[in-house]
Amino acid sequence: MTITTSRRGFLKSSAVGASAAAGLVAAPTVLRAQQVTRWRCQSMWSAAELTYKAFQDFCERLKVNTNGRLVIEPFAAGAVTGAFETLDAVTAGVLQAHSSWPGYFSGKDAGLAVISDFVFGYQHPHQAEAWFQHRGGLQMLREAYAKYNAYPVGVSWWGVETIVSKKAINTLDDFKGVKFRSPQGMTAEILTKLGASIVVLPGGEVFSALDKGVVDAADWGSVSMNERMGFHGVAKHPTKIFHSMPVQEFTVNLAAWKALPDDVKAIVHSTTREWTWDQVQRVAVDDVRVLKELASKGVKYTTWDDAQMTKMRALAVKTWEDWSKKTPLAKQAYDSQLAWLKDLGVVA
Repeated sequence: MTITTSRRGFLKSSAVGASAAAGLVAAPTVLRAQQVTRWRCQSMWSAAELTYKAFQDFCERLKVNTNGRLVIEPFAAGAVTGAFETLDAVTAGVLQAHSSWPGYFSGKDAGLAVISDFVFGYQHPHQAEAWFQHRGGLQMLREAYAKYNAYPVGVSWWGVETIVSKKAINTLDDFKGVKFRSPQGMTAEILTKLGASIVVLPGGEVFSALDKGVVDAADWGSVSMNERMGFHGVAKHPTKIFHSMPVQEFTVNLAAWKALPDDVKAIVHSTTREWTWDQVQRVAVDDVRVLKELASKGVKYTTWDDAQMTKMRALAVKTWEDWSKKTPLAKQAYDSQLAWLKDLGVVA
């Protein structure tokens, strides 16, 4: 009786042990069998920019955070398609994702310009991010992109842009007669009203245009981004007038997004929020470094006082209103952001 019972117990224990061992052997096989999703994503930035490095790091974090289940291959601007064609490439599935500025696609809907850069409005990325995340901005962008088979996961910024000029621009009157490189849109309209002559040029031609006197001033990026372009060598008057703080979105082909498991979608959402502030802070730290270097070279950096900004925003409000009449999306984005800026006390 004792021998039989012991034998049964031994066989039972052996069976359990064998089952557990089989499970341990099978575990790596199960992990290997998990689907690996591979996407190609083009950024709006050249490979030389800190913002492109931040995006590469974002893609790597997604790979790590999903345990290798989502692998995104990042491409610099122009590597797969033109900067203005990436949304169409995402729609068609040529790219599974892109990271760009919605204003590039305002030809599809003027409201995308109003959503992507409420010029002369926000003073810091956290104000705009609060509008996107908690006042309906991101949902507006998602609804606008849905017709293009695209899903904006989240947004980031590179900070408030700084203009560079060959003469000091301390007041609204100082724009009179200035040949100013600026992209078409609300900023260009406002500066034209101030007497500037707008010249539209690709970013790669701005340094030469400043150097040769084709333009006297330019709108490109933050102070550190302008320094990398060499602008301060020929235009020694950087000025911060809160004129532009464009948003950068990370958008995925809608079918590709829906194909992701729910837990991976959650990881993509949370990792995108990490990228939001990682990029903002890295550029801000680089801006501080460049400001110190410029000061040591005798380049004076000017920030407009509240009185001048109040006058500028009064002019901007009229331009915002004009753009709000272009499409229903433009009206919705204008109404919502104007209300938020009033709540913040930025505009009366």
